[in-house]
Amino acid sequence: MGGTTYRVTGMSCDHCRKAVEDPVGAVPGVSAVAADPATGTLRVEGEPDDRLVRDAIVEAG
Repeated sequence: MGGTTYRVTGMSCDHCRKAVEDPVGAVPGVSAVAADPATGTLRVEGEPDDRLVRDAIVEAG
């Protein structure tokens, strides 16, 4: 099982965290997701299609 850390700009609060984690967590192949607004990072565990994860992040706003 692999993991990837993404940089997410504009994430500043718990609401933002949840708004990113939920759609990314629904991507097939994602086994766990953890966003950190303080560092602007999103850790994704599993083996999802990178393009689908990036699309979910963009769609989350």
